[in-house]
Amino acid sequence: MTTPSTISLDTELSAVNSILGSIGQAPVNSLNHTNPEISILHNILREVNIDVQNEGWSFNTEYNFKYSPNIDGHFIVAPNVIRYDVTDGQNIRTTDVVKRNGRLYDKYNHTDVFTTDLYLDVVTVYEFNDLPSVFQRYVTHRASGRAAAQLVANPQLVELLATQEAQSRAACMEYECDQGDHTFMGWPDGTSYQAYKPHHALRR
Repeated sequence: MTTPSTISLDTELSAVNSILGSIGQAPVNSLNHTNPEISILHNILREVNIDVQNEGWSFNTEYNFKYSPNIDGHFIVAPNVIRYDVTDGQNIRTTDVVKRNGRLYDKYNHTDVFTTDLYLDVVTVYEFNDLPSVFQRYVTHRASGRAAAQLVANPQLVELLATQEAQSRAACMEYECDQGDHTFMGWPDGTSYQAYKPHHALRR
């Protein structure tokens, strides 16, 4: 039986080789960008990785994260932060931030200088190797479909890869439902709620 220590998640190289296999090409031993086709496929993989993570999933989204301005009163936006919003911004209408010139700008007060901390909901983009396995497969399958559409004139292949992509996205949605700790009742983070369990009554 395989032990967990021997299980290897996908890497960018294995993902590119999977894309190559999807379009009928032989695998490669390295991501050599002197090969134009490898360079194109690697760039497609990275673009799709960003596109997928930009949706905001439980693994790359943090809520109510405290940020403090620097000595100049600016919030410098990290290069791997792709989405951000004021926590509970639909109710708190005194601040509305966007990214301008590499830092946060308050459209409500018309300034990029802040005097207090901000609590933000932040979406961060991670390297492909750091993604949960279901998202690695989804990114790979989605990139395969895009590569087939750009490099191979075969509508049937594109349609087949689209079906594969849809199946892998369904796996991501299942992961999201399991890991997201979503609540229909709207209980906020940092609280606990014990739902009624019928079997407790049977133990009386």
